[in-house]
Amino acid sequence: MLPPGLGFNAVSAKALAASRDARLPRAYWDWAPVLAANGGGSFPYTPATNLLYGLREACAMLAEEGLTNVFARHQRHAAATRAAVRAWGLEVLCADEREHSGSLTAVLLPDGHDADGVRRIVLEKFDMSLGTGLGRLAGKVFRIGHLGHFNDLTLAGTLAGVQMGLQLAGVPVKPGGVEAALDVLREAAA
Repeated sequence: MLPPGLGFNAVSAKALAASRDARLPRAYWDWAPVLAANGGGSFPYTPATNLLYGLREACAMLAEEGLTNVFARHQRHAAATRAAVRAWGLEVLCADEREHSGSLTAVLLPDGHDADGVRRIVLEKFDMSLGTGLGRLAGKVFRIGHLGHFNDLTLAGTLAGVQMGLQLAGVPVKPGGVEAALDVLREAAA
């Protein structure tokens, strides 16, 4: 529900002592100015004010929906996304079926097909950004995010864009992925 760019740090007394004694040059990870400014209720650098306002709104949204409902929605959207991927005849990249992510689904493309090419087509044609494969998975997988301020209709549109992008990229997919996802969502709504 909050765009990327804001992080939280917890720093132990041991870490603070190590920071004080460290001889390496640093700016960002120098805790002394941060702690000194925080004592007076401020921040020593230019704060990401827009993200702080966003954090306040995201916390309000989470409280309104309830964490149990948020987690259930993420799991429902993950299950629907995996159903779409499997209906397309593609593989969900997950080493252990018991450990599927509720926040994103990594889709493995068949040999000879470029995941970054699919991502590029989806972005250019449908103004939708898919996550890239990282490290040794670069070019082999793309990632579909399904968390945050996201609802069933948004997921259906996302999966329709992915299905059209796969087809335009010439990836051999079976039709019916979006319908498989809708079946999961209908079942959950019943």
